[in-house]
Amino acid sequence: MSLAELAPRIFSFNSPYGACEKCTGLGVQEEIDVDLLFPDKSVSLRKSRVLPWSTGFRHVIKWMSRYYDIDMDAPIGELPGEQLNLILYGPDATETYERRGQRSRRSYMLNGIIPNLERRYRETESNTMRDWIQKLMTVHDCPACGGARLKSESLAVTVADLNIHQVTQMPVSDSFRFFGRLELTETEKLIGGRVIREIRERLKFLSDVGVGYLTLDRMAGTLSGGEGQRIRLATQIGSSLVGVLYILDEPSIGLHQRDNRKLIGTLQRLRDLGNTVLVVEHDEETMRAADHIVDMGPGAGEHGGEVVAQGPLPKILKSRRSLTGAYLTGKRSIPVPDRRPGDNGSITIRGAREHNLKDIDVEIPLGRFVCVTGVSGSGKSTLVNDVLYRALARDVYRSRNVPGDHDDIEGREQLDKVINIDQSPIGRTPRSNPATYTNVFDHIRKLFAVTPEAKVRGYKPGRFSFNVKGGRCEACRGDGTIKIEMHFLPDIYVPCEVCKGKRYDRETLEVRFKGKNIADVLEMSASRALEFFAAIPRIARRLQTMVDVGLGYIRLGQPATTLSGGEAQRVKLSAELNKVATGSTLYILDEPTTGLHFADIEKLLEVLQRLVDAGNTVVVIEHNLDVVKCADHLIDLGPEGGDRGGMVVATGTPEEVSGRKRSYTGRALAPLLSPRQV
Repeated sequence: MSLAELAPRIFSFNSPYGACEKCTGLGVQEEIDVDLLFPDKSVSLRKSRVLPWSTGFRHVIKWMSRYYDIDMDAPIGELPGEQLNLILYGPDATETYERRGQRSRRSYMLNGIIPNLERRYRETESNTMRDWIQKLMTVHDCPACGGARLKSESLAVTVADLNIHQVTQMPVSDSFRFFGRLELTETEKLIGGRVIREIRERLKFLSDVGVGYLTLDRMAGTLSGGEGQRIRLATQIGSSLVGVLYILDEPSIGLHQRDNRKLIGTLQRLRDLGNTVLVVEHDEETMRAADHIVDMGPGAGEHGGEVVAQGPLPKILKSRRSLTGAYLTGKRSIPVPDRRPGDNGSITIRGAREHNLKDIDVEIPLGRFVCVTGVSGSGKSTLVNDVLYRALARDVYRSRNVPGDHDDIEGREQLDKVINIDQSPIGRTPRSNPATYTNVFDHIRKLFAVTPEAKVRGYKPGRFSFNVKGGRCEACRGDGTIKIEMHFLPDIYVPCEVCKGKRYDRETLEVRFKGKNIADVLEMSASRALEFFAAIPRIARRLQTMVDVGLGYIRLGQPATTLSGGEAQRVKLSAELNKVATGSTLYILDEPTTGLHFADIEKLLEVLQRLVDAGNTVVVIEHNLDVVKCADHLIDLGPEGGDRGGMVVATGTPEEVSGRKRSYTGRALAPLLSPRQV
């Protein structure tokens, strides 16, 4: 083996000089997963729906089954391993067989189901086929580099017996200690002293903003919005610039109270350097630490847009118009429930050990409002989203998502539905909007179709849809805007010159209900529309749920692409509230208070309690103490983040957890609960 001269580029997986040649520096490869291919092992090969679909290949499988004496009617799970491998991967030797047709004789090479699907995935131009095959794939470490991303020559270079991949696998806090304990000779200190100092400073910045639990090789796509923002903040701190205006939008997202204080200290250091820090935030602790507060309101949407109060904290507290000040002074507050519901059974997660979870057993009581808490990186999302939701979705809906590593979930038969109300977009195009997602638009279109003018013209509900021909503006095809491609610049959207952004043709807009046409209705806010349609129960009920979850200011036709993650989550919650409750549903929400004011959190809690009162179970991952104190049952994970987390620190009611000294959540809760409650 010959080694090239050591240079930084050979340690970069983004450079061809250092990247593993098999995976090109990705560290992973997608492969067909047998468990996803055959989720039900009791089905026979003949009845399985996943055999590849050309007639010729079906004949190959049938010929192989006869040639190798494989029973096509036996359950897949009972086939001997050798026979199943022949079907999946084909024989080791390259064999062919001939099939005599009516007019031709064709020769087929014998390969199994998996090679056939992989070939189709590489060669097909059909997005439908590629998407279908991709659902059968899981990601595995590259067999050449073992997930290290680098060539073996690069991994052969070590510092203190560790190669660069092993160092980047450490959490930030461990890496900081590693570089602090390095034993160097005087010559090595002269060579590497400055480099190590720079490394330690940057690692300290990351730790100070509350992401010390993240490993250095964590993929950017797996970071939450708050984590990404804090990493960018650490980068700015390292530059030590002066006279800069920093603007941050809710940097406390995903932060526990313990870590929040670190973030506030970091922002104050930026200020002390001579910079201006402007933060959009709802967190009480951040507001109390601010030098100057600008309170906007008094309401949201068309009811807001004014400066209600501004100045230092004492001035905000004295303001009579400020809703924020009322909550900060305690004049308004979110009360702790007077009682907790009784025992309604439970489900238990056994042996959860995905990522940093330490083979834990977790009991989740049913028919209650359950809150999963813990410091950042303690394993909350892994437990709830990766293990609990995926396992239940697989069992209830036959989902092909592979759940996180665990032994079993006991008591799952008590649930008939599991719904994950996450913060992913409600649609990826401007055509999707809150009205269409919540189905209220269907009823609005039916209402317009029964107006006298629509009946005279013979218009049906489809006439009032901007997604189909007939009533929409054909110049923009119902978009209301025209996309102009700018080649090397981002595309721009301009209002349609024909319909002026209204999406419909002139004839459709001539149909009115109470003086408003369909385009006017789409421009209404949910609260304004609720007043307008108050006499139409089917419409009013759906609009009321949007107002109840704090979305009264959202326009009905507002494009889905303009909604924040928290708004999209609340639109989904509103849609679920419109459905008939079965009383045996598990709802999962991940930080639903993102972007919510105290008053909005109060509304959200009322909505979640309605779900619980109907007999359902609500599991929420949350740090907001107003939500935590109102939960019926807490599951606190930790005690720290990363490798030092993943354990159950405390469980019970908020009053019970507040007395646990080992629980950071309990310490933060204690001052909020009265002595009688504690």
